[in-house]
Amino acid sequence: MTTAAVGAPGSPRRYAHSLWLLSSRDLKVRYSTSALGYVWSVLDPLVMSAIYWFVFTQIFQRGVGEDPYIVFLIVALLPWVWFNSSVGDFTRAFRKDARLVRSTAIPRSIWINRIVLSKGIEFLCSLPVLVLFVVIAAFTETPVQLNWCLLLFPVAMLLQVMLLVGLGLLVAPLCVLYTDLERTTALILRALFYASPIIYGVNDLPGAFSQLAALNPLSGIFTLYRVGFFPDQWNTLSVVVGALMCAGFLALGLFTFSRLERPLLKEL
Repeated sequence: MTTAAVGAPGSPRRYAHSLWLLSSRDLKVRYSTSALGYVWSVLDPLVMSAIYWFVFTQIFQRGVGEDPYIVFLIVALLPWVWFNSSVGDFTRAFRKDARLVRSTAIPRSIWINRIVLSKGIEFLCSLPVLVLFVVIAAFTETPVQLNWCLLLFPVAMLLQVMLLVGLGLLVAPLCVLYTDLERTTALILRALFYASPIIYGVNDLPGAFSQLAALNPLSGIFTLYRVGFFPDQWNTLSVVVGALMCAGFLALGLFTFSRLERPLLKEL
């Protein structure tokens, strides 16, 4: 991960091993107590997609997105669930394991990166649902237009990792120092869902709003996820600005965390 050098000294190999152990522990705890297990990784985005598909295709006449609309939704909802669940967990990242955080010799950034990794694995495990709907769409009147831009899918994942690590290094320590930020973050995430191009695309917005949407790094990330399936969704401004903002958030997170680590440990 990008932040292996933050905090107490330790070899990258030891850091990576500890990161994997913590992430796999999170996944085992999450699924071992659930009868449905893996199904929960896909159930939330699947239900959300079904609801929005029904509302915008069966109740209202849809003027946004592309057909097949269910694929259009899922390809953005899956990474949104990764983003939303990660940021939500960031607010409790240090308080949840306060004793270990205080006593560990491993860089404390690992408590952020373990969330990004475990939620990222859940995201990867949910991708077969997207593949299934792409295959189903191939037998309908509006098949998905698969193209070479599918190669940008891993680029979108890399940018999302950069953004999440940067946000985690900002949000997690601040939520320890200022407890009200946990509820504030939840409110921001609710608003951000509708401010991000999930049920619509960046190109569906009028000129001024399209430019404003580029200031949301998720716009560029979701564009990169979608363009391999819907080539008309390409938007250069949102992709370029989004990539720069992801790098900016990562740099800001690294800088902020290095300054807040000591006050954080005192508060814990």
